[in-house]
Amino acid sequence: MSYLKMALAGAVLVSGLAQAAGNPNAGRVKSEACLGCHAVSSYNNVYPTYHVPRLAGQNADYIVAALQAYRDGQRKHATMNIQAQSMSDEDMADIGAFWQAQGQ
Repeated sequence: MSYLKMALAGAVLVSGLAQAAGNPNAGRVKSEACLGCHAVSSYNNVYPTYHVPRLAGQNADYIVAALQAYRDGQRKHATMNIQAQSMSDEDMADIGAFWQAQGQ
């Protein structure tokens, strides 16, 4: 493997670790808007009808990736797209860390 490929692989690994290293205490505050839907057991949205997933215990990296996809328009959901627009990568990492810690 060339030096450049190894450096890029290392950078990807470090950036992945940075995402997972969010602050769950900061994430608790930043997750207030999420609680109304994602903290309710067996919650279904009224229209269009769909099950709203619970986030407690979810992998932080998955939450970060989902929020980034909503922010970037790769995932479509009107409410989530709007919520994610104002989030920084740090906000997303903190939120992911908070929700992951809820399953422990």
